[in-house]
Amino acid sequence: MAKTILVVDDDADIREVIHVYLRNEGYHVIEAEDGIQALEYLQKENVDLMILDLMMPRLDGVQTCLKIRLASNIPIIMLTAKGEDQDKITGLSAGADDYITKPFNPLELVARVKAQLRRQQLNTKQEEESSAVIRLEGLEIDRSRHLVTVRGREVSLTPTEFSILELLASHRGHVFGTDQIYEGVWKDPALYYSENTVMAHIRNIREKIEENPKTPRYIKTVCSPLSDSFDEAG
Repeated sequence: MAKTILVVDDDADIREVIHVYLRNEGYHVIEAEDGIQALEYLQKENVDLMILDLMMPRLDGVQTCLKIRLASNIPIIMLTAKGEDQDKITGLSAGADDYITKPFNPLELVARVKAQLRRQQLNTKQEEESSAVIRLEGLEIDRSRHLVTVRGREVSLTPTEFSILELLASHRGHVFGTDQIYEGVWKDPALYYSENTVMAHIRNIREKIEENPKTPRYIKTVCSPLSDSFDEAG
């Protein structure tokens, strides 16, 4: 059965280009012109992935993403303005799993869609195979339930944030570079944007699980002149 992709953008031409390329790959594509219409579709359609524009009238991409994350963990790829790093960080902070900047290469977007769907399938398979709970001095990660608690307080993480935390927690004391984290979580080779993507997610995770994100207890940074690496400590 074909996967259903919801494309949300107020620009009809952009929707049409994305629609054509995804349809040629065998996907079932639904189009929405703003966040309100997108939320209406989600109530009646079984959507497997969403491509969501950041800037839209009525309900923008950030607010739409926040509302979706209250009830769903479907993969979300955010479309952001070229060169606006803050837009990328804002999109990821709202719960997006990935982003691509306008103007974009439709073939790259299709590749991102495939990667997100592949990762979702792998994560589902891993969850079915493992029901272990990882415990690290006040931090508990329940793999089967996709549930994280810190000293008994439930923490809401996006699917990507959960996967990063699970990767680090499963290799306590091991130092990971940002490229390693990207390849381990996204299941794709690291590219030029990988470091910024990983760093934005790491910041979000720290804000949610650390008592003081500036002096983290669980995810610590080991700095080198060329890159940041991360060490999961208990």
